[in-house]
Amino acid sequence: MIDIAMKMRKVFKIFLLALLLQGGASLAQGKVSTVSITGKAADTGSGYVYLQRFDDKVFFTVDSARMENGRFQIDTKIELPELYGLTLDKNQNPLYVFIDSERISVDLKPDSYYGKSTVTGSKAQDLFNEYKKLDDESLKIDSFINANPRSIVSAYVLYRHFSYRLSPDEIDRNLGLLDRSLQQTQYARELRKLSGVLRTVEPGKKAPDFTLNDQHGQPVKLSDHRGKYLLVDFWASWCGPCRRENPNLVKAWQKYKDQGFDVFGVSLDRKKENWLKAIKDDRLTWTQVSDLKFWNSEAAKLYGVRAIPSNLLLSPDGTILAKNLTGEALHSKLEELLGKQVSEKK
Repeated sequence: MIDIAMKMRKVFKIFLLALLLQGGASLAQGKVSTVSITGKAADTGSGYVYLQRFDDKVFFTVDSARMENGRFQIDTKIELPELYGLTLDKNQNPLYVFIDSERISVDLKPDSYYGKSTVTGSKAQDLFNEYKKLDDESLKIDSFINANPRSIVSAYVLYRHFSYRLSPDEIDRNLGLLDRSLQQTQYARELRKLSGVLRTVEPGKKAPDFTLNDQHGQPVKLSDHRGKYLLVDFWASWCGPCRRENPNLVKAWQKYKDQGFDVFGVSLDRKKENWLKAIKDDRLTWTQVSDLKFWNSEAAKLYGVRAIPSNLLLSPDGTILAKNLTGEALHSKLEELLGKQVSEKK
C-alpha cells in the first residue's frame, strides 16, 4: 500500500507540472523576439547585470545593462523559448532563467542566486522550479515529457540531466515524445548526435583511437597502450565526484598494475596548473592527457561523454568491455579478470 501511495503522489506531481503550462499562449521555438527583462539586485547599487545564453553546457554573454540604485532593465532581441542566465559577475555561474515570454521580472539575490532569487512572467521557469523539487533518481523522464511535451524544459532536462544515463535506444524513444516544435532545439539536435556517437562506443565495439598531449606537452596515442586491460578515465580537477573516486582508482591500480591493468586519464580541465596540481595531490601516476578544452574536449566528444567521472574498461586488444565502473564495481570486475593472477603472485 505504501508503494502504491508513493506512485500515486508522483503521478499527481507530474500532472500538476503539466497544468503549469496550460492557460497561456507560448512562443514558437526559434522565434526571435524583443524581450524586456526588468529587475533588481538586492544590496547592489551599481555595476552591470549580464544576460547570457546557454549553449552546450556553457553560458555566453549576449547583452548587459547598467544598474541604477540596484535596479536594471535589459531590452534585447533574443530567441525564445530558451534557457538564459543572469549574473553580476561573468566569472560566476548565473541564475538559470527560462524565458518564454516578452516581459519578465527578476529579483536577483547576489549572495544566493539559487536559494532566494525569483523569476516571474515565465511559465517555463515555473515548470523548471517545480522540476527542481523532484527526485531525479526516481523521476521517470518519459512520464515528465509526456506531461509536458511542448515545454523547452522537457527538452533541456532530457539533454542535461538524463542523457548521460540513457542508452541510445532510450534517448531516441524519449526524443520521439517531444513535440515537433522542439525537434530543432539545440537539445534535440545534440541528443540525436549523441545517440549516434554512443552506438559506436557500446561494449563489444573497438575503442575509437585518439591522440592528445600529456602534462609534458608530448602527444600520446590511446592505441599505443594496448596489451593490458586499460581503464580510460574521463575526469577533471574541478569535478568533486572525480576527486572522490581517485583514491579508489589509485587502490585498483596499485593492486592490479603488475597483473596487466593500467589507467589512461583524460582530463576535461581548462587550466593546466589546476590539472597538474590535482595529478600531484591525488597521486595519479599513470598516463594523463588533455587538450584543456573543458566540455569541448575532442576525446570526450568522440566517446559521447556528457558527465564525469566517466570511464570505459578496454580489453588488451582495445575492445570495450564495460562502462562507468566505479567503487566496488571496478574492483569486482578486475578481480574477475585478473584476480587469479593476483592470488598466484602471493
